[in-house]
Amino acid sequence: MLPRGRPRALGAAALLLLLLLLIGFFLLGGDPECERLEPDGRAGDLGCPRCPLTPRVPSDGRLRGASALHGDPLAGHWDHNRSACDPWPQLPPKCELLHVAIVCAGHNSSREVITLVKSLLFYRKNPLHLHLVTDAVARNILETLFRTWMVPALGVSFYHADQLQPQISWIPNKHYSGLYGLMKLVLPGILPPGLARVIVLDTDVTFASDIAELWALFAHFSDKQVIGLVENQSDWYLGNLWKNHRPWPALGRGFNTGVILLWLDRLRQVGWEQMWKLTAQRELLTLAATSLADQDIFNAVIKEHPELVQPLPCVWNVQLSDHTRAEHCYSEAADLKVIHWNSPKKVRVKNKHAGFFRNFYLTFLGYDGNLLRRELFGCPSQTLPEAEQLQRALAQLDEEDACFEFRQQQLTVHRVHITFLPHKPPPPRPHDITLVAQLSMDRLQMLEALCRHWPGPMSLALYLTDAEAQQFLHFVEASPVLSARQDVAYHVVYREGPLYPVNQLRNVALAQALTPYVFLSDIDFLPAYSLYDYLRASIEQLELGSRRKAALVVPAFETLRYRFTFPSSKAELLALLDSGSLYTFRYHEWPQGHAPTDYARWREAQAPYRVQWAADYEPYVVVPRDCPRYDPRFVGFGWNKVAHIVELDAQEFELLVLPEAFTIHLPHAPSLDISRFRSSSTYRDCLQALKEEFHQDLSRRYGAAALKYLTALQQPRSPA
Repeated sequence: MLPRGRPRALGAAALLLLLLLLIGFFLLGGDPECERLEPDGRAGDLGCPRCPLTPRVPSDGRLRGASALHGDPLAGHWDHNRSACDPWPQLPPKCELLHVAIVCAGHNSSREVITLVKSLLFYRKNPLHLHLVTDAVARNILETLFRTWMVPALGVSFYHADQLQPQISWIPNKHYSGLYGLMKLVLPGILPPGLARVIVLDTDVTFASDIAELWALFAHFSDKQVIGLVENQSDWYLGNLWKNHRPWPALGRGFNTGVILLWLDRLRQVGWEQMWKLTAQRELLTLAATSLADQDIFNAVIKEHPELVQPLPCVWNVQLSDHTRAEHCYSEAADLKVIHWNSPKKVRVKNKHAGFFRNFYLTFLGYDGNLLRRELFGCPSQTLPEAEQLQRALAQLDEEDACFEFRQQQLTVHRVHITFLPHKPPPPRPHDITLVAQLSMDRLQMLEALCRHWPGPMSLALYLTDAEAQQFLHFVEASPVLSARQDVAYHVVYREGPLYPVNQLRNVALAQALTPYVFLSDIDFLPAYSLYDYLRASIEQLELGSRRKAALVVPAFETLRYRFTFPSSKAELLALLDSGSLYTFRYHEWPQGHAPTDYARWREAQAPYRVQWAADYEPYVVVPRDCPRYDPRFVGFGWNKVAHIVELDAQEFELLVLPEAFTIHLPHAPSLDISRFRSSSTYRDCLQALKEEFHQDLSRRYGAAALKYLTALQQPRSPA
């Protein structure tokens, strides 16, 4: 039993608490133009000043909350777009598929979209389906990337941007995005008819929260609302940035289209296509062009039809433009949901808190994308046949096997980002040659010298982490030699596993070569200055191709000196060879690797001559682009090139040594894999096992003709 007087005390405390809440509410500035949205989508009473609020569009069409930025920025609903508190929009069911549409074109935009997707995958708890509107370049890049990324519960569909251009090419656009900046206008007409809702994103946004929270805001749309947008966070549409500034019409401060919620079936019902086209045609009678691409047209339509828009909390599009006032939208990092780099300067923009936002972006830029290959537990997902096959193969491996890491590395599917940097394909020429090679971060310094020696196209595969890929990007941008070469295609293969996947890298570079012939080299070799022109002339003179199936051997030499004068001719090379400044390649360690080239004969040769295959022969050769691929089972150090030459011989390629060709190996520190090969008997035993399996496969494919290669298995310590 309670003591007498306790109920009276409790009642007084309750009154005091209520009074404090009321005082706190008015001190924090409740705004009658804001509504707190309940989980069921209805507007509730304003009761929690720290809840994310959604501004109501009044009947007069004016956004009073927008004027709060222009005047007192901390008054009005902007202050209430920050942190979440109950009640908060109800999230979609855990396994509901969320749809995201993105327009992406070119090499640079393809890199941007990967960082965006990383941030989406990091926070997401739902299956996602990406609808990517791309040009041919971006599609080629992203199809390869997503196929090799193999992220569970992530679907991707592609749409041809070129087919959409006639629908928007009549609109003059001053924005740097060009025609692609207008393509969001036509999304309701190109996305699947059965798709009801989609979130549309610019490539230059980064998520700081689960996209399901954004998807939940669809529940707040009224029956007439079809577009969800965040208010523009600069004074652009107010028309006061400079003298004679005349923006497109907008409702108040206008809206930014970097993040859009589209209710597609409703848009189709209201005649969206005719609506935006009529509006654009009318405005273009007095305005020369759009300045902000699709955003201008969206705003002009909303100005005329304000009932169509559902304003979203500002934290879902924190805009870091040159004239942004976005700092009034948040007070702490936990408030942020989506960061939008909508300045042409992107991450180099200078504004308040730019350093914090930049570090947040760089976190995802360098984040290991392999870690995002995680299952969504409890959600049924359709696993790709390739992924199922891979999982079964990995499950059969014995972790107690001494060669387990070799077996595992062979099965690893590496993420591949082809043409990581802008690349201009060479014009088609009948005898053109692409130099093909692979490298890791510790060989990056070789690139400039290689570009000076080889003026033709190159296809290079780089084995890098996500963070190293960004270092590589900055390295190329800072190099006058490398940045000037648009005919060098760089393909990033992301690191995974303990062994160097040398032949997988070679196959990536080889598959992306665009010329009829390829020179299969290594990154630590410098070709003769004249080799590119000489090889093209030799191909023509020898009538290779349909008439003759041959591999042209480029004799390999090496120097042990870090500084030496590179020979400009065969005569100069022979002089260096005679003086002891040069040697035939691996003369001291593994002479049989290049002995069949017959260097004594090459000294006097005036014409190409044929040589026979021999065990452990591993010359550098020029072959047609459709030559056999390298055997990916050979990882780390040992027998990777030897196996390829065996395959060429088995397919009856002639081996023709060119009399004026040469390439020179430069000294460098030994790789980790060669050190392991030299120090570990287990490593060498595993290599021997791979060689035996290789020969068994040869026997199955070539029968008795493969018997001659059996001798190649007698020496277990053969190099690469």
